[in-house]
Amino acid sequence: MTATAVTYEVVDDIAIITLNRPEKRNAMNNDLTTGLRAAWQRFNASDERVAILTCAGDDFSVGVDVKAPSEDFPACVPNVGVHLQKPLIAAVAGWTVGGAVVMVQMADLCVAADTTKFTFPEAKVGFTGALVAGLAARIPHKVAMELMLLGEVIDAERAYQVGLVNKVVPRHQLLEAAMGYARRLAGNAPMVLALLKEFVSDVLPRGPSEHVARGRLAITRVRQSEDAKEGVASFKAKRKPQFKGK
Repeated sequence: MTATAVTYEVVDDIAIITLNRPEKRNAMNNDLTTGLRAAWQRFNASDERVAILTCAGDDFSVGVDVKAPSEDFPACVPNVGVHLQKPLIAAVAGWTVGGAVVMVQMADLCVAADTTKFTFPEAKVGFTGALVAGLAARIPHKVAMELMLLGEVIDAERAYQVGLVNKVVPRHQLLEAAMGYARRLAGNAPMVLALLKEFVSDVLPRGPSEHVARGRLAITRVRQSEDAKEGVASFKAKRKPQFKGK
């Protein structure tokens, strides 16, 4: 993956995944989103029990990089682009904008620095991918609509009050607080955690854009698979295909 845009560190069976474009306030370009998708894939294949998604610099992310936007943002969204069976903790600070709110929405737990400000301004700029729609199933409906329709800014304390985050701490304690949750999760039974995550995923409603993104990505995986290549090759060679499920 692109190490300069996203870093991956392992501490005590915990993956610490860091958005690492502080000079651009972690704006989401192709390098960052490609690197983040690769990090989720590495986490899935690893022995790490829990992942923390956090940031370098003062801001978690100001959302899409308007000068060089990501070409496929849904592909890097946890549990949309890559299905995670292990717990994910978001540890956010500063501006958490647009797609960054979606990242928090998809995490299992969230710790926020007291500097955090959440906003979803797409209605103000005239563009949306609408993955955020599922937020209305995770926090009170009227608060979700305040974020989405008005583009209002919600600070860390209000986000805690409405259930968007689990804990608010001073900025310098952010990673320590997230690690506290992570160590407790890492000591729990992995199969139980995975099963509960799966069942909760079945309970929580998904917005139309999320269904479309998940379906498109699933189809793309099949089309780009070794079996797809084997199918074409065997047809051209007029032989029986040897599929391997890969």
